[in-house]
Amino acid sequence: MNSLERILAAVRFQPTDRTPFLPQLFGHAAVTAGIPLGDYLRDGSRLAAAQLLERRTYGTDGVFAFLDLGVETEALGSRLEYFGNRYPEVAEYALAPADDPGILTIPDPRRAGRMPEVLRALGELRRGVGDTALVIGAVAGPMTLAAQLYGIEAALYLAMDDPGRHAAALDLAMEVAIRYGRAQLAAGAHLVMVFDPAASPAVVPADFFRSRLQPRLARLLAALHEAGATATWLNIAGPTADILPHYADMGADIATFDYYVAPAEARRLLPHTCLVGNLKSLDCLDPAPAVIAAQARELTAAFATGGGFILSSGCEIPPEADAANLAALAEAARKG
Repeated sequence: MNSLERILAAVRFQPTDRTPFLPQLFGHAAVTAGIPLGDYLRDGSRLAAAQLLERRTYGTDGVFAFLDLGVETEALGSRLEYFGNRYPEVAEYALAPADDPGILTIPDPRRAGRMPEVLRALGELRRGVGDTALVIGAVAGPMTLAAQLYGIEAALYLAMDDPGRHAAALDLAMEVAIRYGRAQLAAGAHLVMVFDPAASPAVVPADFFRSRLQPRLARLLAALHEAGATATWLNIAGPTADILPHYADMGADIATFDYYVAPAEARRLLPHTCLVGNLKSLDCLDPAPAVIAAQARELTAAFATGGGFILSSGCEIPPEADAANLAALAEAARKG
């Protein structure tokens, strides 16, 4: 059973030879490859080479073509500030608080900003692994991109004070994600992870999620499925117990759950959806290989009989994570 077969079997609740292993290792691949993070984030070929090395180093079942959450907002006109070894920050947002989102045009992923670098990375990753491992693209979800266009504080005020204009921003963000996601699938991704941290209950209430975000996320996931995605994946970190039950209704085949939600609770809330998680990413910073390995074994054991589980972290493992911790996690995964 190769890595892609292993992942797809888990998604379908079929038997696997071991628990699939897919930690959220994005920028950490730059560290493994010994290149500056800033270069990794602006060069699709270097990203692809680093991700392939990361897979060989830790035995992961997939590779990620994900740069950072600034890709889409930059393509829409925001100005980012770049650094040597940390993620960029938005220095100037595409929209001022009084602006209507209708002034923006949905970008062409083949030409806008760093989107072409992601497409290049996906092509090289797919050529590198073929159908032996999962090639994963990523798009910012509607709430996250809206926040990246206005700034999170301005976007939240807008959601309360001018819900019509905020809805227009969400619709624009959804259409950007659909066009960008389709381009990623055409470039070689098996699936496109919808990454929407600003949709977390830690940021917006669960009723806001149900009324304003759920319909748009459902449309986005459906569009990705229709475009040929092998599966759909919704990734929202934080205390998501109040919104997890709605993932299946939205058409998510794979659902990330963070350490805030216990494995048994996540399975109760999503009995027929493949779960991904829920190791605490920040635990990987301080050297504690034995602790990390024990956590991985305990988590794998919790899903040993029911299936439908992929061992991972609840959110991104930081680039500066201790290599010994990741080696211990990989060893535990191989035995799981």
